[in-house]
Amino acid sequence: MPDFRIKEHPILPVVGEPSVPFTWQGRGMLARPGEVIASALFANGVRIFGHHPKDGSPQGIYCANGQCAQCSVVANGLSVKSCMVPVQPGMEVEPLEGRASLIEAAGPLEFHEIETVETEVLILGGGPAGLSAAIELAKAGVGVILIDDKAALGGKLVLQTHKFFGSIDACHAGTRGMDIGQKLEAQVRGFEQVRVWTETTALSVFSDRKVGVLRQGHYVLVRPQMLLVATGAREKSLVFRGNTLPGVYGAGAFQTLVNRARVRPSERLFVIGGGNVGLIGAYHALQAGIQVVGLCEALEECGGYKVHKDKLVRMGVPIHTRHTVVCANGTEEVQSVTIAQLDDRWNTIHGTGKTFICDTVLVAVGLEPVDEFLQKAREFGLPCFAAGDAEEIAEASAAMFTGKIRGLEIAKALGRDVGEVPPEWHRTAEVLKSRPGATITEEIPGDEQGVFPIFHCSQEIPCNPCTSICPKGAIQIEGGDILGLPMFNEEDCIACEQCVAVCPGLAITLVDFRKADSKDAIVSIPYEFPGAMIKAGDVVTVLDTLGTPLGNVPVVKVRSPKFADHALLVRVQAPPEIAKLIAGIRVQEPWITEPAQERADRLEDDEIVCRCERVTAGEIRALIRKGVRDMNELKASTRAGMGACGGKTCPSLIRRIFREEGVADWQVTDFTRRPVFIEVPLGAFAGVVTGEGPAVDAQPRHAVSAFQGGL
Repeated sequence: MPDFRIKEHPILPVVGEPSVPFTWQGRGMLARPGEVIASALFANGVRIFGHHPKDGSPQGIYCANGQCAQCSVVANGLSVKSCMVPVQPGMEVEPLEGRASLIEAAGPLEFHEIETVETEVLILGGGPAGLSAAIELAKAGVGVILIDDKAALGGKLVLQTHKFFGSIDACHAGTRGMDIGQKLEAQVRGFEQVRVWTETTALSVFSDRKVGVLRQGHYVLVRPQMLLVATGAREKSLVFRGNTLPGVYGAGAFQTLVNRARVRPSERLFVIGGGNVGLIGAYHALQAGIQVVGLCEALEECGGYKVHKDKLVRMGVPIHTRHTVVCANGTEEVQSVTIAQLDDRWNTIHGTGKTFICDTVLVAVGLEPVDEFLQKAREFGLPCFAAGDAEEIAEASAAMFTGKIRGLEIAKALGRDVGEVPPEWHRTAEVLKSRPGATITEEIPGDEQGVFPIFHCSQEIPCNPCTSICPKGAIQIEGGDILGLPMFNEEDCIACEQCVAVCPGLAITLVDFRKADSKDAIVSIPYEFPGAMIKAGDVVTVLDTLGTPLGNVPVVKVRSPKFADHALLVRVQAPPEIAKLIAGIRVQEPWITEPAQERADRLEDDEIVCRCERVTAGEIRALIRKGVRDMNELKASTRAGMGACGGKTCPSLIRRIFREEGVADWQVTDFTRRPVFIEVPLGAFAGVVTGEGPAVDAQPRHAVSAFQGGL
């Protein structure tokens, strides 16, 4: 039986062996305890979860975060999102294949009273913003219920194995995101004022200012005095031919599979989008032993941090700027992807297409806030605030600070004597939200004696942990601003290598010319890959910041000091003419990224806009040209937005088609949003345990399921 679980990782601990039996189409498989169905299927080599009833197209995952419904399956007779429901012993899982799921209870039904819980503040979302807000509220003595739909708190921090930018004092810079998440969760759980409800899904905000939630199978109403929406963001979709093939999914979904589930979902992948999500996703793939054949970005430069891009190119991943995806190719699954160059008018240039063999295409073209709860709360007059990505898309470090600010603002609004929000908090939040600044030419020092660090970061971003970690205080930020670039003030360096280890962008090396018996220098390089991949005596290819090979040099020492936090520090011996230029070690051979000999375009017009109902861009465009300006009319005519995801993935794409057809946003009537925002068995509203999880406050009872769909 195939096993696609990660057995070795440079940062993440290896989790236990699978021991929970379940079946997929009658075939016996094993899952890890607590593992969701989608991850267990991927671990067992299953990528196709069913076929769409409209046209028989194969279906797989897309978001892996409960925001779409493309991964729906039938589990023990109940239609569920496979990315959200844990495998239970003996669970029978089958493809949905268009069936409505309705089973009868094994015995008489018993109903619970629908409980209404009072709280001062309800926080939706246990990510960096929600956790930070809960801490400030608890310090002020405010009663809080914090809910999250996952089993563990932390949100996307759980998936972030890289070290954070910013400053050490303000947002734990230099610490890995997953460790920050654990620290915040421990703080929150230490306050009696905070009730934490995990595996709890917010369903909707109602006109009586109550919030309906599904808590481990039980429907509960919460009546808060104030609501904080910290629900994060969902990934944007992208229209291209083959965009719904199994193997095309979001970069966040990929990080969930790799970093949360420890599943190796791919052998070779291609990334669309050069923001931080795409760049980091590609790096995480390399760490998991997956070949990254390339990344394309439509703009002249990647929108993410340059240090993330530089890190990829010097490890052997080509970045194709001014390129876009043309199509994903394959019949049942992705077999290759075709990209092409863009002209000044954003049209593909004929004859520039290149096809790359891959089994996975990661879509990382931006995020949009999950703000439907916020909009309804405002509509119904429930006092509400937003923090993190639900308010404004930014880095997780910024989300922590906006959470702190909102927590203090809410406490003050509730009459607590907390004073005003410190002005420096607002300043820090704005700095952390700032987009990458100016890029300058990398400055290489002229000295070839002594020992000193070299900074291969040349873009203004909010980051300064190297200044805090240096025991000599010899590293300073130019101009004293956190957005400035670091510089070495030429004091004696003691070669402790701590700056090399702490840099979130792996952009610092240490060059030592003090070796008396050789003209060569010793260069210390950060390396976040398994130790089995490199050892003293190996000969490695070193590259400069732009990914240009500088030569092959010997490795003289590999060490893993505690302060490096699971990273390796690799020392190589290099001649003076290249020593100061070395920025990294190639981990992927050039042949991996070469395009195929022939372009393999799909011929079918399968540019799908609405994934759930398989509605094409052509169908939408035809109605717009007939004069339709109401998205609800489009919905009635085509069913676009009527599917199981509840219209979460296609509205922005439909609005884009309106703009392409010359229709301004103000001329378009948006979809009417109706509760419920998240799928829920109808029996839950009557107090019936859904059977999807154990009862919270009662003995196990007969379970019943009902039709689930976008209401």
